[in-house]
This record gives sequence, C-alpha cells and structure tokens, in this order.
Amino acid sequence: MTFTDAIKKSVLEGFDAGNLTTTHIIVVLGVAVALGLFIYAVYRTTTKSGFYNRSFNKSLAVMPVITAGIMLAMQSNLVISLGMVGALSIVRFRNAVKDSGDLAYLFWSISMGIISGAGLFEIAIILSICVTILIVALDLLPTLKAPCILVVSADAATEEAVFMNTVKKFAAKAKIRSRNITKNGTEWIVEMQAKEEEKLVKAVSALNGVISVNLMTHDGEVRF
Repeated sequence: MTFTDAIKKSVLEGFDAGNLTTTHIIVVLGVAVALGLFIYAVYRTTTKSGFYNRSFNKSLAVMPVITAGIMLAMQSNLVISLGMVGALSIVRFRNAVKDSGDLAYLFWSISMGIISGAGLFEIAIILSICVTILIVALDLLPTLKAPCILVVSADAATEEAVFMNTVKKFAAKAKIRSRNITKNGTEWIVEMQAKEEEKLVKAVSALNGVISVNLMTHDGEVRF
C-alpha cells in the first residue's frame, strides 16, 4: 500500500455510513430538539427587547435540529460532505441582527446542533447549562441609571449658557450632542444622567423662550 492509498483509506474511514443507525439518528435529533426547546424557553424568559420576536425565537429552536441533521449527513459520505460545504458557502442571509444578545443566542443554537450532530451530548448539555447560568447571573447584576436624552426647542431669547447651567444643576455630566440653529430659534440635544428628571423638565420649561422640552431614555449609544 502506497502513502497515497493510506491517506485515502484514512479519509474514507471517517465517512462510514454503517455507523448511522436509525437509533443513533433518532437519539441525535431528539437531543437537538430538546436543546432547541431549552434555548427557546431561555430566550423567551430572558429577552429584554421591547418587541418580542417570536419568529426569531422559533428559528433558534429549529436551528439545532437542522444543523445536527447536516452534521449527520456530512459524516455519512465524503461526496455529501463536500457538496454541503459548497452549498452552504453560497447562502447569504440578508436580515441584520440588530441586538448583539440575539447574535449570542444564534451562535449558541448553531453550536448545539454541531455538537449534538457530532454525538458529544455531554458537552452540549453542560455548555447549555453554563450559558444559561451566565445569562441569568448577568441579568441579576445591578445596572447604572439609564442615560437620558433631553431635546429642547427654544426661540432666540434663550441663551445656551443659561440653559446648560440649569441642566447641570440636575445632571453634572450633561453634554450637548447636537445644536440645530434656525431663524426661528435653536434646538439642543443633550446627553445626561439626570438625578431628578421631573424637576429637570420643570426647571428647563420655566426658562425664558423655551418652547418645548422632551426627555427620553436611550440605550447608551449616541448616533448623531
């Protein structure tokens, strides 16, 4: 036997369809289903999004099963394995993941399918438990007071120095992020962490020339 024949034999032995019995397939897909339902429940319980995306969560539950099936098919035959790699390489997903937390769940779901498809059930189960504990623990950590965005419209009679001095009485680290000056007046957008929000709004509204005051919380990322 030549060196080339030895390499071919070693590679082909790794793709033995005889090991894929019906029982093995059912067990692998059953574990993938259980892990998918577990991820579904964890995401449904811990998600903090204002609008719960049920369709995305259903995708998280189904993805481990699909990935595990692909792994089983790739283990059975070398030709199928190469075909899967070529087919999956041309797939493009156009939906952007807006929340980085959703991206972590997506990667978790795919990983469970890969690990389950490889038959490493203990790793899949222990990893899922560890990830769940980490998610819950991070959710229980106290968070700082959410930053606020103050949007104020005023006419030309309102001076910026007077306006900012009033704001800084209630928020020491207030910072102007945007100034929009027109012939009719000025609009300020200020980022801050207010101590007494109601008093801040009343104090700014009482300034000479102020037309409107709008205070809202945001996610901490400035996008002006």
